Amino acid sequence: MKTQRNQRRIVAAAVCAALTLGLAGGAYAQASDVTGGTTTDDSSAGNANGGGLPQIQHKGDVSFVSGGVGLDESKALQQAQSQWPLSLRFTGPGSDFLADVRVRIVDAHDGDVLTATSRGPYMLVKLRPGRYTVHAQYKDSDQTRPVTIPAKGTAKAAFYWNTQ
Repeated sequence: MKTQRNQRRIVAAAVCAALTLGLAGGAYAQASDVTGGTTTDDSSAGNANGGGLPQIQHKGDVSFVSGGVGLDESKALQQAQSQWPLSLRFTGPGSDFLADVRVRIVDAHDGDVLTATSRGPYMLVKLRPGRYTVHAQYKDSDQTRPVTIPAKGTAKAAFYWNTQ
């Protein structure tokens, strides 16, 4: 009987602690200046995007989202491509998905527009119409692709590394 009461008290204390930590974490998140997640946020759970789409990141006036290692994220990113001006894909041999690709996008005047690391094989970027160059680096190998973002429509660039 005493053991059951002690177990109930321990469970109740654990639930209270978990709720307190959850509320404190929510208050911290509301007080922070981060918009749309952080570049160290590895999950898509609980984000406002829904449907498995990872958190949207913002650097300056450029928005982007990356990921796609899991099936839900992969499908969500593929379905969202038509809503983003630029879609990037990073693969290796046998269409293996690659993550941790360093991406640098520069404008026609060689000005930096975005520098970020992709969390998975897909990166979607909101850019203004114009000409850009995408620099992608996986491990020690660099590749570049010129892209033109149309006033209406989308642009795509695929990067492939022979990692074997």
